Amino acid sequence: MPRPRLNEARTKIVATVGPACDSVEQLADLIEAGVDVFRINSAHGTIEQHAEKLANIREASKRTGFPVGVLMDLAGPKIRLGTLLEEPMVCSLGEKITFVRGTQIETKGELTSTYARLIDELQPGDRVMLADGTVALQVQSVTSSRAECVVVAAGEIRSRQGINLPGVKLSVAAMLPIDIETAIWAAQNEIDFISLSFVRTHEDVRSLKDLLNSYECRALVIAKIEKPEALNNLDRIVQEADGIMVARGDLGVEIDVAETPVAQKRIIATCKRFMKPVIVATQMLESMHHSQRPTRAEASDVANAVIDGTDACMLSGETAIGDFPQKSVEMMNRIMLKTEEACLNAQSTPFCNVDETFRVTQAATRAGIEVAEAIGSKLIAIATHSGGTAWVKSNTRSLIPTVAISDHLASVRRMNLFWGIEPIYCEDIEETSRLIEHVSRWARDQTENGEALIRPGDTMVVVSGNDIVEGADNVISIHTLS
Repeated sequence: MPRPRLNEARTKIVATVGPACDSVEQLADLIEAGVDVFRINSAHGTIEQHAEKLANIREASKRTGFPVGVLMDLAGPKIRLGTLLEEPMVCSLGEKITFVRGTQIETKGELTSTYARLIDELQPGDRVMLADGTVALQVQSVTSSRAECVVVAAGEIRSRQGINLPGVKLSVAAMLPIDIETAIWAAQNEIDFISLSFVRTHEDVRSLKDLLNSYECRALVIAKIEKPEALNNLDRIVQEADGIMVARGDLGVEIDVAETPVAQKRIIATCKRFMKPVIVATQMLESMHHSQRPTRAEASDVANAVIDGTDACMLSGETAIGDFPQKSVEMMNRIMLKTEEACLNAQSTPFCNVDETFRVTQAATRAGIEVAEAIGSKLIAIATHSGGTAWVKSNTRSLIPTVAISDHLASVRRMNLFWGIEPIYCEDIEETSRLIEHVSRWARDQTENGEALIRPGDTMVVVSGNDIVEGADNVISIHTLS
């Protein structure tokens, strides 16, 4: 049965494209397994390689008939090690390690960085975290050309691995020239979501939005929360962004790892308060890089993100370079489904408070849900050009199956990130009879274990957005499926 399907998880799946899954056939298999949005990581590859990935994604989307969304993840000012003299380099406890200016290393125990101003911005007492926090250094002294450090947590490091500087105020810009070039390319190629790494303030988000607006790009801007400064400015960032990503990899290094779970819950709660979609990312099914089954802790991690109210969970290396990309997607979908069945049915989610812009839409959407519940409707259909009404419905966390029909393909792709919304493309949604027939045909195909999920005679509540019916705001109607 082609997607979208009523019997799949309401929480959405974002999957990273990489060597393990970048062919058209592999991408099509991942779409059928449950991927709603594909992520292209600009930290790996050139724009030409990104274009090849995008072309394959679009072809896989065409083959499956499912308009999957695409997220371009800007690398941002990620600080990395330069080339080491030996691979890997073992850092022993108490060993002296020195950062030197420039790109050349003369002796063992010296390191360089891709960030030219690193030595200028380090001070004695600062912590330097390497290899995702597995190796830790403490700065002892700084001169004009060298920063002397001591190893306080031992381990191995490799060339080009990340450097994190918890608590160090950096002057580096939010977007590097390559990020700007990539963002412009994304704007010119109808990318649906663009995420900004290492956001510190809402001005960082605004700068990317201004750039995209200059190219008349309607992509949603996703702010990645992975710096302590972002947590300090969380409300302003969430309000400015179109969505948020809880980027737990760098966040768990920049702050105490013991604080990360609480920070995740706070970020999700803030997104719910401001009605912004949120993605939980990094190491969700980490062991499935090389195992066909996740650990129990990883399964619980995905389930807890669903219970907390995330709109989507993201797979990174599991699909990009792992041995079992498709099994990782299928497993995530299974965990989400079981969690939603067991936990969300027992919850009574209050309707969110929204600003005046959405108040009429929220009132109509709430009324549509209450009507559907009162008459036992099996389906809610939302007709929308932009996807705005579908987003308001998503935030109610109503468990009544919901399809959103739009005549704008870009809106359909963007709605793939909306919790509990199954987006469908239809060329003409302003003619009610055609819209009903289109949804009815789709509904007749929805089966589980050979049994129809929706039968003739079942009722459907249709909520038309305020941009559909001329002279009206939102319209609610009830239809019997033939």
